[in-house]
Formats: sequence, structure tokens, C-alpha cells
Amino acid sequence: MTVAYLGLGANLGDARQTLKDAVVCLAQQHAITVVAKSSLYRTAPIDAGGDDFFNLVVKLETALPVRHLLALCHKLEHHFGRERPYRNAPRTLDIDILLYGEHCIDEPDLTVPHPRLTGRAFALVPLVEIEPSLVIPRHGRAQDFLEAVASQRIEKVKAACLCPSLGTLSGHQGGNQDTGAVAHGKPGAVSGTGSGKGSCS
Repeated sequence: MTVAYLGLGANLGDARQTLKDAVVCLAQQHAITVVAKSSLYRTAPIDAGGDDFFNLVVKLETALPVRHLLALCHKLEHHFGRERPYRNAPRTLDIDILLYGEHCIDEPDLTVPHPRLTGRAFALVPLVEIEPSLVIPRHGRAQDFLEAVASQRIEKVKAACLCPSLGTLSGHQGGNQDTGAVAHGKPGAVSGTGSGKGSCS
């Protein structure tokens, strides 16, 4: 199994509900265990138009090769109505592979670690929240980059995140913590091109 970190963001439609549903969809996929998820954050758009974004980071254990994981991310984006009319357009759902184990990948359509990870508060802050001692391959300790993004507007959403607890994702009752290996992947596949609504099959 490989430990991977995904960054999720949205600023169109009911962005908070979309992020909740996307986390549920990830937990329902074969070969994926949702190990931890960050708090929900509200952030200012960077190099993009539209309303503020809502963002979070999830930590996964997965048997999927990185290319299969990338394809799943794109499929989920499409499932939740993502369109790409132009670069950095507002979006119903954006899912980025931030890290995939210790792998460093430099290909035309995939760079891991994510090339802008260390310069984006909306990815770095929730990542450090769930993994304070994380070392980013080729870069160093994730915490060391927080000062460089301190001027970027980001605020933790104090109201209920809407995202289910990991205990709920795994079918267990009473699991309210946001970390811990308790959300196990279940049979299921993303299909359809609708607005999401939490249905992944």
C-alpha cells in the first residue's frame, strides 16, 4: 500500500456539500482507505477568478498505481460537474495528487510532489494539520514552508465541516476524530456525469 495525499477544493455550487460527497466517494472506492482528513478551510482564489474556495486534504492508503489514482481523481471531478473552459476557471471540484509515497514524478501531465504545493496555503496548511512532521520529497519539512505562505488568506471553518467523521465513513458509530485508520474502502465505482449529490455508483 502507498500513502498518498489529495487536495480537494471547490468554489462553484454548494462547495461544502460537494467536498463532503467527494470524501465519501473516495472512501467507497476499491483499494483505497481514507486514513485522515483535515479541517475544512475557506481560502482566497489564487491565479483564479470566482468566489472563495473551500479546501481540505485527505490522507489515503491505496493499492492503486499513481496513474490509476489520477484517472480516479479526474473521473470524480467529472462526476461532480467539473468543466475546464479555460485555465484556472472556477470549479465545482478540483482534486490534486499532492504526494504519492516517496515518489517523484516529472511527466507532461503529472508532477509529484505537486509543483505548487510549497507555495499554496490552501494545500500546505491542511496538509501540515494532519501530518505535522511530514517531509516533502525534494523539498524538506512541510512545516518549514508555512512562513512563506503566511500572507495568503486562509481561515479554518469553525462551523461543522459537513464532512462525515472517518468512523461514519467506515460504517462504525461514534468515530468523531479526523485522524486514524478507520475508513476502509468499500466496493463502488464512480459513474455518471451528474452534479454529484453523494451517489458514486
